[in-house]
Amino acid sequence: MDGFVATYTNRLDAKGRVSVPAPFRDVLAQEGAKALYCYPALDQPAIDAGGMRLRAAIDSRLAVFETFSEDYEILSTAFYGESRVVKIDGDGRIVLPDEFREVAGIDDTAVFVGQGFKFQIWEPERFAVRQRDARARLRSVTRALSGQRSGKEESGDTGERA
Repeated sequence: MDGFVATYTNRLDAKGRVSVPAPFRDVLAQEGAKALYCYPALDQPAIDAGGMRLRAAIDSRLAVFETFSEDYEILSTAFYGESRVVKIDGDGRIVLPDEFREVAGIDDTAVFVGQGFKFQIWEPERFAVRQRDARARLRSVTRALSGQRSGKEESGDTGERA
């Protein structure tokens, strides 16, 4: 498996531990990650998590800004200053930091949502709302893309160049 795919729902135990889905642990192992890199999602009530590819994506995102610029400082604080490295125990479980559980609204159940190079951890009801909204937006985006393709075909412009 090349990336984090699918959605899994797991309950937290009495000690606040939750199992990272086995397929996600497999991806982390392939990346050579021995722990999870986590931070509060920038624009959703969720936790972003992943391994080496997530860290590489963050570094790539930050590289477009001049070091020490205000934008760099803001993003690096969000990506690194608010992040935690969360150890995965021998049984594949993690303990989510209390402040992350609070941000995401996670109480006794967590939803792990694959997003390719990373995954998110959500409270189930909040994720249901997000999923519904994302599906509605997806329909409008795919319609817009279909319209762009139709316009190119009608004008004879297929986007191909000689």
